[in-house]
Amino acid sequence: MDKLSIFALALAAGAVLGGQWLEGGSLGSLLQPAASLIVLGGTLAAVMLQCPLATFVRGAALVRWVVLPPGSSAQRDIADIVAWAGEVRRDGMLVLENRLGDTADPFVRNGLQMLVDGFEPERIREALDIEIAAWDERHRAAAKVWEAAGGYAPTIGILGAVLGLIHVMENLSDPARLGGGIAVAFVATVYGVGSANLLFLPIAHKLRTLIEREVTRRELLQDGLLGIANGENPRLIEARLSGYLA
Repeated sequence: MDKLSIFALALAAGAVLGGQWLEGGSLGSLLQPAASLIVLGGTLAAVMLQCPLATFVRGAALVRWVVLPPGSSAQRDIADIVAWAGEVRRDGMLVLENRLGDTADPFVRNGLQMLVDGFEPERIREALDIEIAAWDERHRAAAKVWEAAGGYAPTIGILGAVLGLIHVMENLSDPARLGGGIAVAFVATVYGVGSANLLFLPIAHKLRTLIEREVTRRELLQDGLLGIANGENPRLIEARLSGYLA
């Protein structure tokens, strides 16, 4: 669990609400159902209109990485590859068939299967390159769902402010109804700008960072599997893969 992300979310909420309280404002004044409906509903609609369904669903599911990032470990991957390379040098390539059932990662399992099947190293490289590129493209498109939300939210917040001001102008003769319209106008802007800069855009950037880390991990695995395919010494493979940790 990423405790820093949880702390950051709590800090963002505390900073906004604490600042409102220190200024003498009511915390309840920030709770405007009409403003939240306009901003959140409008942002959701705009993002859904922009993205294909599969990309939107993948982006929504990917948000769990913010607090529960992938539990991959480069050190563990290197140790596994070195162990596999040692087994291959002793018992031949077919010994890796025993490892297929123990490997949960589809990328690693695919690479091991190609080694067992006797594919040429260059063919393995080509296949894994395609798999890495496709994985990267899918997940970057999913992360852009949150980036798109961060772009639309402030503008829709302005739209909510305009709608609130229209409501105010329609009720100039009724002073009792002016306060609600003004509140919706300003709170909609707060919702739009706040959600974009404190939630949507940080989530998008965090996801991009995690995706880049996972791509690097797959490149490390590819390098190690190709080292096994080329019959390299396990210690040479370990020394080369350790460079990825830098």
